[in-house]
Amino acid sequence: MLSTVTHAPRRRIVSALAPLRSLSTETTQTPSTDVLQPPPPPPPKHPSTKQRTRLSPSPRPSIPHRHIVSDFNAPIRYAFAYGSGVFEQDGYQTEKGAPPMLDFMFAVTHPAHFHSINMAQHPSHYAMYARTFGSSFVTRVEEFGPGVWFNAFVKAKGRTIKYGVTSVDNLCSDLLNWNTLYLAGRMHKPLRIIKDDARVRLTQQVNLTSAVRAALLTLPAEFSETQLFETITGISYSGDPRMVLPGENRGKVGNIVRKQRPQFRELYYRLVTGLPGVHWPGDSSTLQQDTSPIARVAHLKKLPPVLLRRVRGSYASDTSIPTMEADEGAHWQRIAGDEQLPVVLRRQMRGIVGYPATVQTLKGIISGGPITTVRYSLDKLAKWWKS
Repeated sequence: MLSTVTHAPRRRIVSALAPLRSLSTETTQTPSTDVLQPPPPPPPKHPSTKQRTRLSPSPRPSIPHRHIVSDFNAPIRYAFAYGSGVFEQDGYQTEKGAPPMLDFMFAVTHPAHFHSINMAQHPSHYAMYARTFGSSFVTRVEEFGPGVWFNAFVKAKGRTIKYGVTSVDNLCSDLLNWNTLYLAGRMHKPLRIIKDDARVRLTQQVNLTSAVRAALLTLPAEFSETQLFETITGISYSGDPRMVLPGENRGKVGNIVRKQRPQFRELYYRLVTGLPGVHWPGDSSTLQQDTSPIARVAHLKKLPPVLLRRVRGSYASDTSIPTMEADEGAHWQRIAGDEQLPVVLRRQMRGIVGYPATVQTLKGIISGGPITTVRYSLDKLAKWWKS
């Protein structure tokens, strides 16, 4: 009896969180013998005999994502793999024997604690002066810009990887507010989750919905699913200096969407159809939306706080728009009905992305050291030249 009373709340928590997992994001579980696992939920009364289909395109085969992450002794709360090393992209056909570099992102509770343990276990992952100054120096540098520290061209389990480290607080804040869009933008695209976290999972749903709302406000009354996915994917690349300089594949957005369209559809279909004023038949690749000012206000008011503040600031000098204090309803409808709103939104999203992305690019020189920086730049230049 006592055991039943103890574990019943855990069952309800697990059951409540289960529907929030995205069908289009492959998740692997890292086994742990140190953490007490909740008991499995009771079997359904009417079990389904239909087997859940695997996603297409699936991640590249024979990639030991879980084994790579489990090799780190430092505590990691949330981890995902992303990029061309995980999901195929057009324009990234690699020769046999030369698999692409794997990209990971680790969200940790205390970055200084993580770097201290990780530096002791994997000193070769850090540049010599980073090891000399220690984990406190690494953590201070990490906090600049988007709040990420990268270690690139690291050998792990026979593969070359790059991994970023950030705090869970910083990650969730960017997902909710779009402070920099550096992390939130990466998570607009299909991911492979290696270690999951309930708090990140919830804020990620908000982030994905925000991406849909922002995209809808820049799209016409009728558009294709390809236009939707490319608009969402392009949010994090607009304003990125690497897309202007010879440092990134110029057709990257289209390359991502063409190869990963089925997963984009599974990631966004239910979110899009759950929004008012949007019509997307399940057997169609064409969407329609209500573009009246009243309908667009519903999307506009629920944009992430940082973006919404910048958009409203763009209209602050327009005396034809009533102030919030004078007439709040008319204030929102005038902004939502402005023909230039899509232009304003794109400009403000570029503004959010630009500075943090530039800072992170410069931080790469510090985190990687001169040799790694040159090597990484040459690798990017080669991809840009072939694009």
